Amino acid sequence: MTTRAIIPVKGFENAKQRLSALLSSEERRRLCQAMVEDVLIAVEACPLVDEIMVITNDPAAIELAEGYGALILPEPAEPGLIPAVVHACQTLTQAGIDQMLFLPGDVPLVTPEEIEVILDGFSPKGPGLALVPADDLGGTNCLLASPPGVVTFQFGIDSFRKHVKAAQAVGLEPTVLKLPGLGLDIDTPDDLKRFMDRLAFQGTESHTYRYCVAIDVSARLSSVTGGGL
Repeated sequence: MTTRAIIPVKGFENAKQRLSALLSSEERRRLCQAMVEDVLIAVEACPLVDEIMVITNDPAAIELAEGYGALILPEPAEPGLIPAVVHACQTLTQAGIDQMLFLPGDVPLVTPEEIEVILDGFSPKGPGLALVPADDLGGTNCLLASPPGVVTFQFGIDSFRKHVKAAQAVGLEPTVLKLPGLGLDIDTPDDLKRFMDRLAFQGTESHTYRYCVAIDVSARLSSVTGGGL
């Protein structure tokens, strides 16, 4: 069974606007690049992933992804995450890929072990779907689909619950896993604070953490929030 991981990257420029009160445009760009690199490192290190594909038109993202041996799929003409994932799904189906593992580029705490947990415990006799929700059970931070187009994609607000309903609508009961690394996606200052708090005493060498330390994100968070969020 062949598994291809797909990572949509819409572009580093002008990304993560909800962090604009904390970080400059250039800092947000570099933060996004660091997060994508951490995701690529985790996926590349997981022995159960056969191929990586990054969906992007961003030259910096293309250069970064190719450094990790990833395939590049240009973004479709229609903007948005759902069109990008549908485009990837169609490409994988045409190539005869059995399983599609969707990961966003802003989950820098993901580990190879978490990805292995998802894949190792997934052996449906027929079509199947596995979901990893965000910590608040709102978004979908990882999706494993076999075959790639097994359900209609529901990314956006409350996508986790919508994906569960979409699976049930076609007679599937999805596997749901809550995983601490994948559960945290970085969109807001609160997310960034949780990220820094979790890694502060671990001596991590993640690209995202090192960049946040380099620009003293913790001090900025304290200044913006008056010492806490």
